[in-house]
Amino acid sequence: MSRRSSAVLAAATVLASLAAAPIAQAAPQDHHRLPGQRVGYFTQWSIYSGFSAKQVQTSGQAGKLTVLNYAFGNVSADGTCFEANAAGVGDAWADYQRPVSAAESVTGVADAADQPLKGNFNQLRELKAVNPQLKAVISLGGWSWSKYFSDAAATDASRKKFVSSCIDLYLKGNLPQIGSAEGGAGAGAGVFDGIDIDWEYPGGGGDGGNVVRPEDGRNYTLLMQEFRRELDALGRQRHQHYLLTDAVPSGEGKQGQLELSKVARSVDWMNLMTYDFHGSWEAQGPTDHNANLYSDPADAAPDNKGYSVDRVVQDYLDRGVPADRLVLGVPFYGYGWTGVPAGPNHGLYQSATGLAQGGNLPYKAIKDLPGQVFTDREHGASWKYDGTTFWTFDTPQLLTRKAEYADENGLAGVMAWALDNDDAQGSLVAALDKGLRENRD
Repeated sequence: MSRRSSAVLAAATVLASLAAAPIAQAAPQDHHRLPGQRVGYFTQWSIYSGFSAKQVQTSGQAGKLTVLNYAFGNVSADGTCFEANAAGVGDAWADYQRPVSAAESVTGVADAADQPLKGNFNQLRELKAVNPQLKAVISLGGWSWSKYFSDAAATDASRKKFVSSCIDLYLKGNLPQIGSAEGGAGAGAGVFDGIDIDWEYPGGGGDGGNVVRPEDGRNYTLLMQEFRRELDALGRQRHQHYLLTDAVPSGEGKQGQLELSKVARSVDWMNLMTYDFHGSWEAQGPTDHNANLYSDPADAAPDNKGYSVDRVVQDYLDRGVPADRLVLGVPFYGYGWTGVPAGPNHGLYQSATGLAQGGNLPYKAIKDLPGQVFTDREHGASWKYDGTTFWTFDTPQLLTRKAEYADENGLAGVMAWALDNDDAQGSLVAALDKGLRENRD
């Protein structure tokens, strides 16, 4: 999502039949209602770097989350949701064709050869079976796959065509059989409990080559209304509520392109992308915070000067979005610069000779790098500095504070990008859980 996605994306059922592969007994979980929404993004491509749905379970993340957003589904040039096996276009293999071994499976049971649903989708289904509080949502778009949203949203006919195609594919589970036996009518039914729209961005400001129209903001409102109508119609048939959420920008220009108060009436909540205030696109610095909680008057940045999580939240509230429709986004990754002089504040707001280790790393890597961790308690920010290299990232302590902020300000909860960036113990998800429970225990 946003710049985080361009960086990360560059790096690349019920079991077919419950009788054939019964769900194994899981470790006992505390299934009382979790306070607040806890949304974690599970990325399609993380399996290629060794992450899996099983690790969401064994790390303890699954028991502390309410929603898994699966990133991403693509939007075709003809304005539909679709599956494909083509580099940069789609990965049906990862989604539902790849056989998962017993060692990698959430339940410890290998996929059977004749299962119509394998891969990540089946693993999401298994996660939900052993974590009854957990729902799965398909997230559409992201930084790289938002190219054709404008076309899909352009007319009443195109909106109806797009929405019905997404519901048919992901909620009714009618997955295409692409060069293999996996998929088929209803093969993916029951995996997803809703849809998340991650259009980056209506009206422009996203990836180069995206289709953009001046009327995108209005059409976005109408698109979300169409999703709500069709999801509610399906829900009445099936006696359940289907979630509709969206990922929305941090940046007053982009926020101003949306009819936020109207969109808020259609969604269950909005996932605020309250991060990427500064990062690797500013290769020579000044070094600055990825996602500071409050504005710092000493901020030296020429762009996004004084930006902060609180400033974004207040702007959404001022634009008429109810607090309980906002979910606060947090980063499980950080940005780094090298050739950074100490200056008066341990490398903060200083020039750099370039980026460190490609410019971004997950928390699980940053935490083990050399250097000292510094915290600005007044402005809610943390960083690591070793005398020449500077990393902006959120520590577990800062994430607990952000979750407390969400709870104290009446927000719906927290969202994290992305689960594979956490450590093997799920320390960051645990920190968010702690913050959401702090005032209730």
